[in-house]
Amino acid sequence: MGNRRRVAERRKTRPAVIGGMIAVVVGGAGFGAYALYGGGAAADDGTRAASADHKPKVKTGPLSATEVTTTARAFLTAWQSGKVTEAAAATDDAAAAGSLLTGYTKDARVKDVTLTPGTPTGDKVPFSVKATVAYKNTEKPLAYDSALTVVRRTSDGKPLVDWHAAVVHPDLKDGDRLVTGEAGTPPVKALDRDGGELTKQKYASLGPVLDGLREKYGKKAGGKAGIELRVVRGKSAKSDDLSDKTLLELSKGTPGTVKTTLDPALQAAAEQQVAKKARSSVAVVRPSTGEILAAANASPGFNTAFQGSLAPGSTMKVITSSLLIDKGLASADKKHPCPKYFTYGHWKFQNDDKFEIKDGTFKAAFARSCNTAFISQAPKLKDDDLTKQAQQVFGLGMNNWAIGVPSFDGAVPVQSQAQMAASLIGQGGVRMNPLNMASVSATIKSGTFRQPYLVSPDVDGRKLATASRTMSGGTLSQLRELMSYTADYGTAAEAMAGVGGDAGAKTGSAEVDGQKKPNGWFTAYRGDLAAAGVVQQGGHGGSTAGPIVAALLKMGG
Repeated sequence: MGNRRRVAERRKTRPAVIGGMIAVVVGGAGFGAYALYGGGAAADDGTRAASADHKPKVKTGPLSATEVTTTARAFLTAWQSGKVTEAAAATDDAAAAGSLLTGYTKDARVKDVTLTPGTPTGDKVPFSVKATVAYKNTEKPLAYDSALTVVRRTSDGKPLVDWHAAVVHPDLKDGDRLVTGEAGTPPVKALDRDGGELTKQKYASLGPVLDGLREKYGKKAGGKAGIELRVVRGKSAKSDDLSDKTLLELSKGTPGTVKTTLDPALQAAAEQQVAKKARSSVAVVRPSTGEILAAANASPGFNTAFQGSLAPGSTMKVITSSLLIDKGLASADKKHPCPKYFTYGHWKFQNDDKFEIKDGTFKAAFARSCNTAFISQAPKLKDDDLTKQAQQVFGLGMNNWAIGVPSFDGAVPVQSQAQMAASLIGQGGVRMNPLNMASVSATIKSGTFRQPYLVSPDVDGRKLATASRTMSGGTLSQLRELMSYTADYGTAAEAMAGVGGDAGAKTGSAEVDGQKKPNGWFTAYRGDLAAAGVVQQGGHGGSTAGPIVAALLKMGG
């Protein structure tokens, strides 16, 4: 949000235990502060410190319910009473806790704090916060829920609050801070392509998008800032492309207006589709222009559709096929190997259910998503061939997309041996999101990469990314044939049934360490619409992401 000062990363400075007391150093001068529990007044009650030969036994093992409750109550009581030093000393990072709790009053202007603990669950204690935010002559109530976790310090067994910024407010990441004042960036009124207002109440997925639009266009759109309590992101959150976030608006600013390319009917339909599948995301673009027409996520807190970084599985075979055809290593109607297994770089690759296609064509292998048909060509490729194809033809992986809000434009790193072979089928180090894969289908449909965008570059004169070359007419024609055949007769046929028209598709399943089910992917086009979706831990793309994408393609083109 504008040119806001970032908070420095906190230092993990832990208090030293001396004779049963905690010595806290503030501003370079030392002063004694008694521990909240155990051994607190050793120097005043005549008790002698244990000698080096008789060190006290350090308590270990799980925390008792009493330890959890007592520690949480002491921390919350001190915080509520404004005793920042005491509250910070009850945590395992007194320096960071003290800084954020001081800022809670000084910078965030929060007063009259009431903290009410809930019922503990193991080491975790939920609590509710009720307070007032006051800035000059304006006041507004603040209420939210948070939680803390109690841990045992290894050095002396003392129970302490495990400190993270999220203890103060669940929207905070470590290094963030809370500030109340004139918003550094004015609000924006975001409009769809037809002039209707876009709101989180109407479209649940658009929270991160609206935050991003405000941060980039708030000042440029001519609005006036209001007074608000907001999260100012620190370095770690900024590196994750998280925008500053408004938590409470004390007085409204005057918004500027930003028009987007979103289609209201498609956006509403996309929201409805992802609501049917947990952990699903989808994006829709117009191949002829690159305009983003819809984007939705079942989990609206993070914009996976634009910022996700996931292995795309066999949907990557669209890009790999273009490479193989360009190099004369494959042709749609020519015979192509699809054995049960293929070993490369000391890895043994196989097909789903260990199937094989004897004397089959490349088109048959593509339609059935035969892994070994692609892996078998790895010995004939250079390590950087796939990377160059993704960058130079599909505009991916160069970190230069400028869509109007934060986004990730894919990654196809140069790899070797088994990892290079795995990249050919969308595993290894390859990472994509639905917007990236919708763009891939759009490039096949239109024949030219057009960087997707949410806000027209005419608004701010920004430069859109371009690809350095296009596929030959012969390669493009074969790719369309492969995707069309897959939509009619291959792994995408069930999902694409009833879509009709000039359509093509590709399914994908991406294995992820620690997941029982793979992530299901689907990318397709119809007419002047291209879309892609993913269902994390969903299984096969044809039956999970496929119906979501197909439903949106049926709406037009």
